[in-house]
Amino acid sequence: MLFATRCLLLCAGLFPLVIACGSDGPPDAQGGPVAMRRLTQGQYRQAIADVFGPEIEVVGRFEPDNRREGLVAVGSATVTVTPSGFEQYEAMGAHIAKQVVSEDHREVLVPCEPDSRARPDAACSEAFLRRVGPALLRRPLTASDITSRVMAANRAVHLSGDFYAGLELIVTSLLVSPEFLFRMEVASPRGETTGVLRVDDLTLASRLSYLLWNAGPDEALLSAADRGDLSSTEGLAQQVDRMLASPRLADGVRALFEDVFRFDEFENLGKDVIRYPVFSAQVAEDAREQTLRVVVDHLVVRQGDYRELFTTRRSFMTRALGPVYAVPVRSETGWEAMEFPEGDPRVGLLAHASFNMLHAHPGRSSATLRGQFIRESLLCQGVPPAPADVDFGLFNEDENPKYKTARDRLEVHSSDPTCRNCHRLTDPIGLGLEVFDGVGRYRTVENGAPIDASGDLDGHAFANNMELGKAFAESPILGACLVENVYRYAVGRDPVNTERRLLSYLEGRLEESDYRLGVLLREVAMSESFATASSPREERAATVSDRLIASRARKESL
Repeated sequence: MLFATRCLLLCAGLFPLVIACGSDGPPDAQGGPVAMRRLTQGQYRQAIADVFGPEIEVVGRFEPDNRREGLVAVGSATVTVTPSGFEQYEAMGAHIAKQVVSEDHREVLVPCEPDSRARPDAACSEAFLRRVGPALLRRPLTASDITSRVMAANRAVHLSGDFYAGLELIVTSLLVSPEFLFRMEVASPRGETTGVLRVDDLTLASRLSYLLWNAGPDEALLSAADRGDLSSTEGLAQQVDRMLASPRLADGVRALFEDVFRFDEFENLGKDVIRYPVFSAQVAEDAREQTLRVVVDHLVVRQGDYRELFTTRRSFMTRALGPVYAVPVRSETGWEAMEFPEGDPRVGLLAHASFNMLHAHPGRSSATLRGQFIRESLLCQGVPPAPADVDFGLFNEDENPKYKTARDRLEVHSSDPTCRNCHRLTDPIGLGLEVFDGVGRYRTVENGAPIDASGDLDGHAFANNMELGKAFAESPILGACLVENVYRYAVGRDPVNTERRLLSYLEGRLEESDYRLGVLLREVAMSESFATASSPREERAATVSDRLIASRARKESL
């Protein structure tokens, strides 16, 4: 939809007035409604590791995450906890609590010893609660928090005759609290401005920490919020810069791109092991990790240009991935850095095994699935769903002697008028990746016939996957989509009308910075929209096509 709209408007020359210039200051923009976002499985596990240490095991079934409008971060604001799900969270919490107070861990995790193992010790219980409670609830504890939980712990000791049973109850009660399971946002009117709300400092602290670190606020950030430092530009900037300079930024960037790349789908990935004997669960896990390592190395460690991710030859390799990439790996365990030589087809992220095995069928590659992923996740363009009555019979005959290659079968399949509109958006891109089979191994023939990997990306013709990566890196939509994805990930919803000028400004700042992700993250974190909210109401989302047109108009005016 975005692609078609863009073509029509650009061809007709219908550019609106310039909305914002990258060189101007950030526009005042009012944020959208606040949300209540359930922790993802990864965020839950990270919270336990941060508070109790990585040795504590998290065992149990999580409520499934919900991907909405392409991101789990957006879907997390639309999910709840079912009754059966609450029972699972309670069981997980009890299992975690039992480990925390066990003899193996209590000396490290419990800051005091009771006067007697058989009697209550309110002072020790309170000291333990004050140590773990603020980090789990992501806010300072109130008198009510302390009194109610210490009293409950005392009763548990009376019934069991074991002081640590009381601490178990404290931990379990924290882990089933809605304030732990959900990131609850609070906003209140800002001065005399009608309809404009400002999120409180604790909400802003949580937004910052999950955007930059994918974890709850640390002690320094909670203290800054408690002092009111985040209400001033200087205080906010100090915390944002501290967090951007932290090694934990790598965790936040990993989580962002895991969501954008849909890597949660690896949990259900399976392949036909007869056709792909090289495939295994370890290969899939290493392929996923390889891509994330390249992203973090390029964007965080090297602070590189985002566009160069699609042309870089730098990578990392394990012994398990070696056969997939047909390269020797010296290390028996662990990762080793490498660089593919000039002329090697393994150029950029689009040539990674992770994308090509994830967006394929169990027994064959799929130009359509790969093209759809690129359109939707990396270019933020909509692809209409296939009609319910489409006949895939011919395309599924991947050993048909007449139509040997995917290109042959797709040309016949997409000749149907009901299929053509969708396939013209996906296939010209995806066919450029047909040199990679269903698990990402490089090939030059299919069923004995040579593979033609030429195609077209929005009018930019390419002859092979290497030229596709270069065309992709030069796409004017790539940066706009990164802004879209980062902002939606940050606020957990689609942008609203009041944020359209801000997003156009962010695109300009990204371009001025040579597409450095750190600059974009800082601009989002420091923006007025990130710290404000509006009352819930119907708002039309600001689309990438709106901002792309404005961006093109801005460039032509310079």
